[in-house]
Amino acid sequence: MNDFMFNMIRSELEDVVGRDNVSVTESDKISHSVDYFWLSRLWEDRGRMMPMADFIVYPGSDEEVARILVIANYYKIPVFPWGGGAGSQGGALAVKGGILLDMKRMNKIIELDEKSMCITAEAGINFAQLEWYANERGYSLMHYPSSLTCSTLGGFLAHNGIGVLSTKYGKIDDQCLHVEMAVPSGKILKSTPVPKHSSGPSILHMLLGSEGTYGVFTKATMKLFKKPEVRKFRAFLFKDVPTGLAFGRDLLQEFKPSIMRLYNEEETKSMIKNILGVEKEGAFMNIAIEGSAEMVEIEERIALRMCEERGGMDLGSDYGEKWWDSRVTFFYPDHALDLPKMFGTLDTISTYSNMENIYWALKKTMEQFEGVRFIAHFSHWYEWGVMIYDRFIIENPPEDPEEALRLHNEIWNAGIRAILDNGGVVNDHHGVGMKLGRLMKEQYKDNMVFFEALKKELDPNGIMNPYKLGL
Repeated sequence: MNDFMFNMIRSELEDVVGRDNVSVTESDKISHSVDYFWLSRLWEDRGRMMPMADFIVYPGSDEEVARILVIANYYKIPVFPWGGGAGSQGGALAVKGGILLDMKRMNKIIELDEKSMCITAEAGINFAQLEWYANERGYSLMHYPSSLTCSTLGGFLAHNGIGVLSTKYGKIDDQCLHVEMAVPSGKILKSTPVPKHSSGPSILHMLLGSEGTYGVFTKATMKLFKKPEVRKFRAFLFKDVPTGLAFGRDLLQEFKPSIMRLYNEEETKSMIKNILGVEKEGAFMNIAIEGSAEMVEIEERIALRMCEERGGMDLGSDYGEKWWDSRVTFFYPDHALDLPKMFGTLDTISTYSNMENIYWALKKTMEQFEGVRFIAHFSHWYEWGVMIYDRFIIENPPEDPEEALRLHNEIWNAGIRAILDNGGVVNDHHGVGMKLGRLMKEQYKDNMVFFEALKKELDPNGIMNPYKLGL
């Protein structure tokens, strides 16, 4: 972009949002050039500059977002929506220059509807702030992902995220009632007032998980829940992963715990030793039961009986309470995995009949790479299947950034293909972004036409978050 056109476009953007809300400073560009995608952080760490946006723009309303998109569409400039920058898939990176839309000025709570048990807010609100507002009034959104304090409502919707209480309360697409999205034509699309109906396919579910490739979320309405009277934890030890998986599947036929986390044998060894001070073999499971005190007491008895019937060991409630209190701390500096290690989470989901095959295929595939440590747990459960949260960790990856990038992508390619070959999907809840976009066509094959047709209609010039989601 030449200097004259740069300043002409800058003045148009300033006309929409004001001079103070358009930044072209190097510091703002750099701070918006890295998210939690490992490769972006590696690139910066090795002194290699990541691609940067030409303009950082801070809209203050849905109308301003729509006007910005019209400008970008006219000049055919890429647009990259940015929430909290906490994503691990490179979904917000401005890899083609253009306009980066930082949505955090759009942080208003519009309405808390106690009669309908829902809350409406702008998409740029920090999700923890939204949760705290509901808490002060005796409610909760019951969406507690690890990035709760550093992500926005729109970011969670964009990659269709999930929280630790999902087994009882559902994924964010179960919790979202209504969304609004600005698209490049300047229109603001709105889903139906309620999410369940027979008035054609659900617009809501066409937009959730679209990762900014169709447009920009500006507003959403979410379910509210009364805070539970009791939340009680219980830990069990089973002889192996298959026994634990069978227990979890059967328990969901009786009732829904809010939390269910089953760890493989490798993680169990270190966990039991650190928590209980003894070494035990097996697969460790932690569950949480919540609701009225009367119902929790009944459900706890059922869980204990089913554990005993399957030869499991009851380990009490101490671990679960400690884990709950520190569940976000695990992802803070000095606790979370970080450079110089190479690491990745290949979270996927499948039916119960496929999950053991996926687990063993992943373990075999990951451990064929020199220096890889493989760990896994299962933490989001349904009546029909379960999610595996598995990680590869390399303590000493290549120093050369280009060699590290190649190895990183080679590991991911092998892991995702092992998943797809055994009945899983590219991703469960972290999203696709730039990290996994190349593998979307391998999952969907001819069915990519659904995404591509919607993209062509809503974003004919291809300006919205290019190179993400395989679009």
